[in-house]
Amino acid sequence: MAIRKVLIVDDDPDIRKIGRLSLTGLGRWDVCLASSGKEALQLAPIERPDVILLDITMADMDGIETLNKLKEHPSTKTTAVIMTATRFDQKEVDICVQQGAVGILGKPFNPMTLPAEITQMVENN
Repeated sequence: MAIRKVLIVDDDPDIRKIGRLSLTGLGRWDVCLASSGKEALQLAPIERPDVILLDITMADMDGIETLNKLKEHPSTKTTAVIMTATRFDQKEVDICVQQGAVGILGKPFNPMTLPAEITQMVENN
């Protein structure tokens, strides 16, 4: 699958900025940004990203709930979703994979390797 567009969903503006700079610069991908799960649910069906980077821990709606809703929506149910977290345990990893995530990335991102990490996770799924 050729990645052309990525939606970054994170309540931390610095993470969104680092991700956008890395993916537009090194990845040459179009990037959309959402600061909450609710915003992601509104934006994803319109933007139709190839990949969604989704923070596990957000205030209004956590990443797992957002993931479930994305997988229920007809236009996003097959979209590759990669969960992101500063810290996570095996239970969270298992839940995310069971709910349809293709992988989990640790934060903060390494901007030099982020496009390759995303590509590898999507291709290996």
